[in-house]
Amino acid sequence: MVLCAASVRAAEKAPAGQARGVSGEAAVLAPGTSIAVKDASRVVVWLVPAESVQAVSVSTSRPHYRLVQRNKRFEPGLLVVPVGSVVDFPNADPWFHNVFSLYRGKRFDLGLYQAGAQRSVRFERIGPSYLFCNIHPEMTGVVLAVDSALFGVSDASGHYSIAGVAPGNYTLHVWYENATPESLQALQRQVTIESGSQTLPSIAVKAVKQAPAEHKNKYGQDYDPDTLRTDY
Repeated sequence: MVLCAASVRAAEKAPAGQARGVSGEAAVLAPGTSIAVKDASRVVVWLVPAESVQAVSVSTSRPHYRLVQRNKRFEPGLLVVPVGSVVDFPNADPWFHNVFSLYRGKRFDLGLYQAGAQRSVRFERIGPSYLFCNIHPEMTGVVLAVDSALFGVSDASGHYSIAGVAPGNYTLHVWYENATPESLQALQRQVTIESGSQTLPSIAVKAVKQAPAEHKNKYGQDYDPDTLRTDY
């Protein structure tokens, strides 16, 4: 996917003016068609101000985000954070987990840790980091680091909202896991938020057909069937 120019710049603060919430609608088109699918969730939209910008610093103080391991799932399955943010990974299950990410984005391995424990990762690289558990292959998730604090994620109906947007000029960016970098780049556009404007242009994301997701463990091997039969 294409997120922004090589020289990454982002707004830590919105342009001067009265900040407000803006909203928009996103549709996801079925592969090879112009027909919208029923579930338009997990489309990420963010705004990068065209004025009064400053380079993102990974040392900038930010609140911690949380991505919980519960019922052998990552909650939420998609977490969007400003680049440089720290994400806490608490284990709320009664068994061990081993969270890792070796596919694009931030590469890390949190090792094996028990129920009630927590480990943390700073995401200083823009883009998606795909998450897995080395014990439970059904656990998958994504942390998407973006170059702005102004972002929203669509619900099943395609609606999204972005808080704290001041009047001004912005570049609108879009990310969707099941889309090509070229189609996402084509959705990038310049938008102007005026004092009375609260609605962003509609977005239609072209989905691509993908094979069922399969992945190896952190050693690049298939998951051990004997291990998978145990209750942990």
